Amino acid sequence: MSDSVAVPSVTDVSGTGLPLRGNDIDTDQIIPARFLKVVTFDGLGQFAFFDQRYDEKDNPTDHPMNQPQYENATVLVVNSNFGCGSSREHAPQALMRWGIDAIIGESFAEIFAGNCLSLGIPTVTASAEAIVALQDWVEAHPTGDISVDIEEETISYGESTAIDATVDEGQRKALVEGIWDTTALMQSNQQAIETTASELPYIGGGKS
Repeated sequence: MSDSVAVPSVTDVSGTGLPLRGNDIDTDQIIPARFLKVVTFDGLGQFAFFDQRYDEKDNPTDHPMNQPQYENATVLVVNSNFGCGSSREHAPQALMRWGIDAIIGESFAEIFAGNCLSLGIPTVTASAEAIVALQDWVEAHPTGDISVDIEEETISYGESTAIDATVDEGQRKALVEGIWDTTALMQSNQQAIETTASELPYIGGGKS
């Protein structure tokens, strides 16, 4: 029997921001296809946005992820339809391993948001105007903290700015109640799983 594995609840996330402007940024931009051949996700963060961060001669570009003021950022601020394209789970894995703990945007591709949830990364939405204002603020205050309250669905930054946000209800429930990591949940309920399995005839333990 495996030891019980606790799934942490995610009620709020805070940290400095990284503004990434542009609509319809797809998963192929987030992690190019040639990096999908890795055996594990370890080290995948260094390849996040690789083709935007480096030119054909591997010289660094002015991409926000290359700028030193954002090197410790944990909150990514994006625009509309972020994470569209293929369903590759490597995309949120690369962002998480780069250091991203939460993503704020106008809208997200549904599968991408689901893959983020499986890693405990909230994808929080706000109006287009609020997102642009937040990106402008982050550029002017790269060391300023952004606070995302998942439970209350608010985003706070600066001395007094607070904006209404939206977290998908299923995602909010999973994060707040600590049921977002299905693998850990299965491990923590290993005994119940083994008991159920033993009663199934096609596994060999139950009655035919």
